[in-house]
Amino acid sequence: MAAQEEQPYRPKDALGSAIKAGMITTGAGLFVSTIQNTLTKQNYGSMGAFTKFGGTTAVYGAMGAAYEFTRCASANLRQRDDAWNSFWGGLAVRTAPAVAGYGTALAVVLGTWQYAGGKITGYEIDPTVDEVARKEYVRKNRRRPMEETLEQIGEGRGMDILPLPQRNIY
Repeated sequence: MAAQEEQPYRPKDALGSAIKAGMITTGAGLFVSTIQNTLTKQNYGSMGAFTKFGGTTAVYGAMGAAYEFTRCASANLRQRDDAWNSFWGGLAVRTAPAVAGYGTALAVVLGTWQYAGGKITGYEIDPTVDEVARKEYVRKNRRRPMEETLEQIGEGRGMDILPLPQRNIY
């Protein structure tokens, strides 16, 4: 693994980040609550997501806010931005009896995610390289001649080597 440069630490706004994360996870909790409301046998109506399953929404919101606040507070106290902050944030999410199970699992998953780069989209594209030139290079680099492809897979699978005017269409 390549050595990472040590960058100066920038303090994080723990309250602002916790509010944003709480709102996002509250929205996710509301989505889960509506799914729960839809899948019940008894009809609770459209407000059932709030009245019957509102606890799910609240737990999701509190979990997201607690995670993000603890992650940012840990980073501010330690003055480091690394995977341990996600680990401590995951431990703070649940109540005392559940810390051993759910909180630890979440801490391990999110800590590993952060250690591995924390991105779902892959590597960052270099902003100094022109995007059109990069895509043309990738296309040129990956393209194979038709003869080579047919040589590898063979004929008779719907692919003919005959030139277009000599082919029998019907």
